Amino acid sequence: MKLQQVLSYTRKAVEDYQMIEQGDRIAVGISGGKDSLTLLYALHGLRRFYPKSFELHAVTVDLGFRNLDLSRIEELCRELEVEYTIVKTDIAQIIFEERKEENPCSLCAKMRKGALNQAIKENGCNKIAYAHHKDDVVETMLMSLIYEGRFHTFSPVTYLDRMELTVIRPLIYMKEADVIGFVHKYDVPVVKSPCPADGYTRREYVKQLLRQLNQENPGVKERMFTAIQNGRMKGWEYGSHKPE
Repeated sequence: MKLQQVLSYTRKAVEDYQMIEQGDRIAVGISGGKDSLTLLYALHGLRRFYPKSFELHAVTVDLGFRNLDLSRIEELCRELEVEYTIVKTDIAQIIFEERKEENPCSLCAKMRKGALNQAIKENGCNKIAYAHHKDDVVETMLMSLIYEGRFHTFSPVTYLDRMELTVIRPLIYMKEADVIGFVHKYDVPVVKSPCPADGYTRREYVKQLLRQLNQENPGVKERMFTAIQNGRMKGWEYGSHKPE
């Protein structure tokens, strides 16, 4: 997928859900994976021509794994002229060595978000951009159905009252396949997650389940996404346009 197509999807999501306002200072959560780096490219490209001017600040929470190399991401941020902050933590040691969590993902996510949100506020940002794409939207909905018994997924825009911080998700119209295509085409410097729990989560199970459903019923993921848009869930009601 070409950068121009990525920008088109991103702008459509931003405008459909009014994600960006004049003067915003937006933090981009960078894990080092394909999704977050695609988001960085997308918002950097959008910033050049979007009618409402905004600033970007990339932030990575270093969980403390010893084999994490962020040097290529630091170099990328310099090339894009985007400020970059690395937050050093001992989260990995706490979860895997001290507490020896059997199901580490929930606690890790909570601690990581806490460290991320604190860094965002310290750097004067009023918004944080997460790299959730269309597949993530549908997978989260299916996880809620299977494990919680409710029709729910995250919103395109979420306001965090306690942090006085707005979460935006500009990639919600992009498929994961589009992200993979973009990363390969532009040789994006993806950093593989050193987490030992990577690939062994409930989300991975649901991802494989959706893949099978889509193979047996072509287009089912798109229909699920449309159901989410039309389902009157909080935060989705003012996105009236659908990507072509």
